[in-house]
Amino acid sequence: MAAAAAEQQQFYLLLGNLLSPDNVVRKQAEETYENIPGQSKITFLLQAIRNTTAAEEARQMAAVLLRRLLSSAFDEVYPTLPSDVQTAIKSELLMIIQMETQSSMRKKICDIAAELARNLIDEDGNNQWPEGLKFLFDSVTCNAVGQMATDFAPGFQKKFHEKVIAALLQTMEDQGNQRVQAHAAAALINFTEDCPKSLLIPYLDNLVKHLHSIMVLKLQELIQKGTKLVLEQVVTSIASVADTAEEKFVPYYDLFMPSLKHIVENAVQKELRLLRGKTIECISLIGLAVGKEKFMQDASDVMQLLLKTQTDFNDMEDDDPQISYMISAWARMCKILGKEFQQYLPVVMGPLMKTASIKPEVALLDTQDMENMSDDDGWEFVNLGDQQSFGIKTAGLEEKSTACQICLTLILAAAESMPLLLECARVRGPEYLTQMWHFMCDALIKAIGTEPDSDVLSEIMHSFAKCIEVMGDGCLNNEHFEELGGILKAKLEEHFKNQELRQVKRQDEDYDEQVEESLQDEDDNDVYILTKVSDILHSIFSSYKEKVLPWFEQLLPLIVNLICPHRPWPDRQWGLCIFDDVIEHCSPSSFKYAEYFLRPMLQYVCDNSPEVRQAAAYGLGVMAQYGGDNYRPFCTEALPLLVRVIQSADSKTKENINATENCISAVGKIMKFKPDCVNVEEVLPHWLSWLPLHEDKEEAVQTFSYLCDLIESNHPIVLGPNNTNLPKIFSIIAEGEMHEAIKHEDPCAKRLANVVRQVQTSGGLWTECIAQLSPEQQAAIQELLNSA
Repeated sequence: MAAAAAEQQQFYLLLGNLLSPDNVVRKQAEETYENIPGQSKITFLLQAIRNTTAAEEARQMAAVLLRRLLSSAFDEVYPTLPSDVQTAIKSELLMIIQMETQSSMRKKICDIAAELARNLIDEDGNNQWPEGLKFLFDSVTCNAVGQMATDFAPGFQKKFHEKVIAALLQTMEDQGNQRVQAHAAAALINFTEDCPKSLLIPYLDNLVKHLHSIMVLKLQELIQKGTKLVLEQVVTSIASVADTAEEKFVPYYDLFMPSLKHIVENAVQKELRLLRGKTIECISLIGLAVGKEKFMQDASDVMQLLLKTQTDFNDMEDDDPQISYMISAWARMCKILGKEFQQYLPVVMGPLMKTASIKPEVALLDTQDMENMSDDDGWEFVNLGDQQSFGIKTAGLEEKSTACQICLTLILAAAESMPLLLECARVRGPEYLTQMWHFMCDALIKAIGTEPDSDVLSEIMHSFAKCIEVMGDGCLNNEHFEELGGILKAKLEEHFKNQELRQVKRQDEDYDEQVEESLQDEDDNDVYILTKVSDILHSIFSSYKEKVLPWFEQLLPLIVNLICPHRPWPDRQWGLCIFDDVIEHCSPSSFKYAEYFLRPMLQYVCDNSPEVRQAAAYGLGVMAQYGGDNYRPFCTEALPLLVRVIQSADSKTKENINATENCISAVGKIMKFKPDCVNVEEVLPHWLSWLPLHEDKEEAVQTFSYLCDLIESNHPIVLGPNNTNLPKIFSIIAEGEMHEAIKHEDPCAKRLANVVRQVQTSGGLWTECIAQLSPEQQAAIQELLNSA
């Protein structure tokens, strides 16, 4: 006992030294701390946290260190502990929380418990510490709940929706503590953003009731006392709920819109800019959720409010948060109003293009001019390439990152808006549309070639791809194609070069875990740019079809290199996706390149990587659907490979389900479009047993459409003798509806509803089919009938 007490006392001294202003003392203390074994660290830290007689600074340092340990070294330390020690740690944490009297310290300990709880939830949302999570909900550590909702979505939402929503709404009613209310609202935003729509709908009435009552109360507090913290979060919560609920939010629209318009109209003071910006965002998201028909009753008023703000655009300060909200709101309003938005283009386009072309009123300087401006002038610079830098005067901004973030946010929002603006400009005639596109196109291609920031570059590339889809065949001239081909070739060559450089760095003597983490980040950025190269090629293939193949051949060797067996799985995935587009949009001419992709595609359908399997399976499906007669033997060869993947024991796990569903869809496409290549009567019963698809929505529509074809043609294998398979078909349709596999406005949903209605008229058969469904499935069938 005496030895243990002495060791703990030494640890208190160590905690004090970790806080020392003396660099030498602190560095020695850090080295000593790092050498303490993991279990001993946890024991000492818990004892220090529990000891209320210890110095407050030491207790707080112990709390910070324990949370950091669980955050950064959980896998190295915690699983190695004996199970009784793990149990003791969990029990000790909960006991300390209940005994702690100081609120700031209690919050830190709750954060530790939340970090432990977060690490004890697996990727499927399974909770290995249910009593800990229950305690966190009961004590409502909102930050922790919100973080877990983000980290483990959507599994977290699926398993804990009832408990979380109830706890957060109850906490939001805590009028005595505004900061806790705000944290609860922020956690609700995290939860609803990634919550499946079908899970949220049953709570919608209760959510709306609470959010509306809190909004009204906080609006009164704003008027009377000027407090706005909770109101800002509640407005964003409303937006998040509407965004997830979509058309189901229509009945609640009139409850919120008058108050939201009131805020935008009257929150004109400088200190209310963030609230006003968030409210603008909320209105546009609600409009997008409920649709044009419902929103039109307020569209004119809302547009006038936005126009008033837009008129003042040039007078806004650089750090005004309304700017980014405004640009994003214009994009949504454009999408909602469609051709009616064209009247606002003259007002919107000026500030938008000014932002998108990175020509703000601050400064665009060459290197020499930038060097001549001293730091004392209050300028910060972002390199734009081409010996140019974007300068923004940061006087009044707290730090450089704030200035850079303003710039990036505006550029990203403007780039996102461009395809929607083209859609609106179409109604003003082809000449206006062409002029606008030429202005955009030249600037976008140049930006793709010169933009050094990967986040901005990826958004510009994505926007360019979407613009091509809007404009279609003929939107790029020979000069555009020549410049774009050179840029994409350079991006792919840079991708391979960067991979080689990272491999060299892994052989360096300074290589360690920290370096590897940095290299992984670089790799993730490179792969994300590769996905955008794929996006651009997809838009070109879908617009130009086989006419673009001669241009594509300059990139062909690089794309072939992507799918070589030694390449990392993301390379093979996206290389296959590009060849998928070649097959889908350029067949039968695509077969001239079959020697490059056909064998790898067949091989990769059984790859270890589910992402690669998915890309290969999709390619085999479009090969059957769009490929010519030359592909027939390969469809026959593909079938057993696809079946092997579908029937593997782990085919329906979370990580494998998307690949498996693409395989199921590919089998359906082979039977539908190349029926002479397979024994349809033999395969069809198996295919039916694999339905429905619900994760991959696009492939779900394909399979349900084929199922409708078979039912409407009274296919004997599908219907069974004397229609004995109809209950199974009803179950497939109900499960698809429950998982929102098909949107009700899709023609396929109406076909499925008609199938159900035909059976509904048959009396006994209808009763038999319904009787074999669960109550949830019966409700889903009724929802389909009511909506489609």
